[in-house]
Amino acid sequence: MIRLALYSLMLSSLSYGKTYVKTFKSESMTIGLEKVADGLGVPWGMAFIDSKNILVTSRSGTLYWVEGAKKTPIKGVPKVYAESQGGLLDVALDPDFKNNQTIYFTYSIAYQGGNTTRLSSAILSKYQLKNVKSIFTAEPKGSRNIHFGSRIAFDRQGYIYITVGDRGERDRAQSLDNHSGKVIRLHRDGKVPKDNPFVGKKGARPEIWSWGHRNPQGLAIHPKTGALWEQEHGPRGGDEINLIKKGVNYGWPKITYGKEYWGPSIGPSKQKGLAQPVHHYTPSIAPSGLEIYQGKAYPKWNGNIFSGAMKLTHINRLVLNGKGAVVKEERLLDDWGERIRNIKQGPDDLLYIAVDSGQILRLLPVK
Repeated sequence: MIRLALYSLMLSSLSYGKTYVKTFKSESMTIGLEKVADGLGVPWGMAFIDSKNILVTSRSGTLYWVEGAKKTPIKGVPKVYAESQGGLLDVALDPDFKNNQTIYFTYSIAYQGGNTTRLSSAILSKYQLKNVKSIFTAEPKGSRNIHFGSRIAFDRQGYIYITVGDRGERDRAQSLDNHSGKVIRLHRDGKVPKDNPFVGKKGARPEIWSWGHRNPQGLAIHPKTGALWEQEHGPRGGDEINLIKKGVNYGWPKITYGKEYWGPSIGPSKQKGLAQPVHHYTPSIAPSGLEIYQGKAYPKWNGNIFSGAMKLTHINRLVLNGKGAVVKEERLLDDWGERIRNIKQGPDDLLYIAVDSGQILRLLPVK
């Protein structure tokens, strides 16, 4: 009780006298939106070194060390293919970062007349990357500049998961002979775990954990259950949030709640043997970034799923019941007009958002 009271006092002192970009209400709470940093291009990924220092990827190819309002470019980032939806994408700290100073990051690369998604690791030495290693490169390469994915998550056993989009060639997502439209599971050194579902299967890529995805740009481990959750863009409608399970086919493009951009249906929404989403957005909100909140800053939001929305410019909040079904949806900041690219919980238990206008902001409970 004393610890909780001290924490509440700390939050009150944080919010006292602040100048907010905007305030809004949710679940009888008033939340103030405070700017942390700006001038970051299109900030795609965020990783918290601690409550005062954040690594932020800018899609154009720069990795920033953000400390308060100060932003410092980090040297040693490999050349990225920064065209259309491609560029420097997600970033994450190794689970043992305090001891090994290792980070992981995804980005699009151009080679041999095409382009693809790559995962690399590096040692972070303050404002420089050292010992950069390519851990995984999605095959085959593509010719289009879309649907690269790509988010990173670590489970409780230390396995690393990354998402790869279908690269705009939708039938790839239904074939196991490639990495497109898949969730990938690896050891942190890039080796394939022996218990991956398609290890030893002829014609299948052993790195695959799940398949039938379109363009996954959200990935998160549930803080209580350890389950892996994923979020992906549909076409015109049919954005999905999925509970990811080993070896499961999530259906794209055989099933979808979306339609072709020029109007007609793509296919049925259900088919035996293909997994249904936990939730879908039709019409599309264009989701990016995924977080499952568990903390003390906003107790009424514990267990809620948060996504950024780009097309419909809001923070999307989903409430689950005890069986994992969505029972409520709330759209926060929908009058703000900002494309919200990512949302992450910081070590201070506060939620931070990255928006396409180049800002990082945090949500503070108002006194």
